[in-house]
Amino acid sequence: MEITWHGHSCFRIMERGHTSVVTDPYSPALGSAELKLKADLVTVSGGQPDGDALNLVRGHEYVIAGVGEYEIGELFVTGIPMHVYDEERERVRRNVAYLFEYPNHLTVLHLGNLHQAPDQSTIEQLGEVQVLLTPVEGGQGDQMMDAVALVEPNYVVPMHVDGAAESDSLDRFLKAMGISRPEAMDTLRVTASSLPEQTQVALLRANR
Repeated sequence: MEITWHGHSCFRIMERGHTSVVTDPYSPALGSAELKLKADLVTVSGGQPDGDALNLVRGHEYVIAGVGEYEIGELFVTGIPMHVYDEERERVRRNVAYLFEYPNHLTVLHLGNLHQAPDQSTIEQLGEVQVLLTPVEGGQGDQMMDAVALVEPNYVVPMHVDGAAESDSLDRFLKAMGISRPEAMDTLRVTASSLPEQTQVALLRANR
């Protein structure tokens, strides 16, 4: 399996011979370079799909933007509600996390725009997770540490670490993990036969 990061919460997940996935594509209106991606499936964490962003993912036949269980080819996808009530704005911040389960027993959990650690009962329903894609920006580092402790993945991949402020948040997150900043890589390659026993942080460069 190959996982590449394209900024914000956008990843491309590739497993040879199986459904390819792009999570949370974004339009250039966010101030980033225009995405040029190709995938079979697009998932959207935070609400209605952005038509302009979807058009930047060539070849996609499927879009998932909500809670539920889905089967695309041999890929099983579970959309998990992880909404948060924003007391300051008095509204619900919608967020759907996605669990991708491949037939080779590799699973990836994309937490989307999560703003607080999910409760233990939610995590226990997920089963084993090999790769956790988690936001760490702002004051979320400590709460996401709780999520890491609950999920116990083999790999943690931070996201939403695009700017200087987010870089500081990443450092705080890594400090809480008890590790120094690892060398960034372009792609995380994962195989079922070579998973680390202890959770490792994989820091990806934004591929734009």
